[in-house]
Amino acid sequence: MKKQVFKILAKINKAVLPSYTKKRLDLSKATKLQMAIFGWKLYITKNALN
Repeated sequence: MKKQVFKILAKINKAVLPSYTKKRLDLSKATKLQMAIFGWKLYITKNALN
């Protein structure tokens, strides 16, 4: 059940949130909002795969 929720969230993230890896964002120059979005996407993806 938990894994299904994370998979759904991962699909929503992919459709709605920007992809900073495709934009080649330098994480050392990223704003706090960009880092928060990056961290959120990383957390959701990690849990969707486990």
